[in-house]
Amino acid sequence: MDSWWANALWSVTPTVLIGVFFAVVLRMILRADRTERRIYKEMEAEERARLGLPPKSE
Repeated sequence: MDSWWANALWSVTPTVLIGVFFAVVLRMILRADRTERRIYKEMEAEERARLGLPPKSE
């Protein structure tokens, strides 16, 4: 019976590891996109203020 459980564990492990890796990469991509958008918005606000333009309405 021990061999059966070991085989089951070894057969599921690669799928779980790939799933965790995919989730981590996807989270990193989404966080980078969110950060990039925030920084771009701050830069745009600074440039509009420097040029004397009104703040951008959303």
